[in-house]
Amino acid sequence: MPGALVALVLFALVTWQVAADGPLRRLDERTGRAVVGHGPAGLTEFLADLGNTQVALPVLGCAIVLAVLRGARRRALYAGLAMGAVPLLAVPLKAWIARPGPLTEATGYYPSGHAATALVAYGAAALLLARPGRRWSWMMPVAAALLATATGIGLVLRGYHWPLDVLGSWLLFGAVLLPLRPGPLRGRQLPK
Repeated sequence: MPGALVALVLFALVTWQVAADGPLRRLDERTGRAVVGHGPAGLTEFLADLGNTQVALPVLGCAIVLAVLRGARRRALYAGLAMGAVPLLAVPLKAWIARPGPLTEATGYYPSGHAATALVAYGAAALLLARPGRRWSWMMPVAAALLATATGIGLVLRGYHWPLDVLGSWLLFGAVLLPLRPGPLRGRQLPK
């Protein structure tokens, strides 16, 4: 699984820069300050809200139910475990790094839990719902990537997170999602 390894190495490098107040963190904070408040407030708030558990978890829950009905129980279980990994990994990292947010002195902003929730919920749902070999199957992962990206953009433009908070979440939880790709956890599928 070289993709997961690359993502984890990049996550470690970004985390090191954030924790050690490296040059990448300083660039990140300059960039974040420059873009915060841009874009229509209602739209950017809506995009940021896509990472709320009240929005993202029902999407994943429906996909898990459908996967179980299709007989892909192991894949559905892994998707649920991947979602469970979000607080188990993000909360201790937030406490350890103790990064202040863009518009507050409060700490605990790296990595972004909302960005992680959006990536895992929409990404896992897309991977569970996509049916390889079907004509429009590619649309599910594309839609998930767009939703996760839109969430990250909303979080940064609203000033809820620095750009590296979002990128760090994508790298860490992207590695968590990679085993869910079609293949190794294949369940029996309903006939076409």
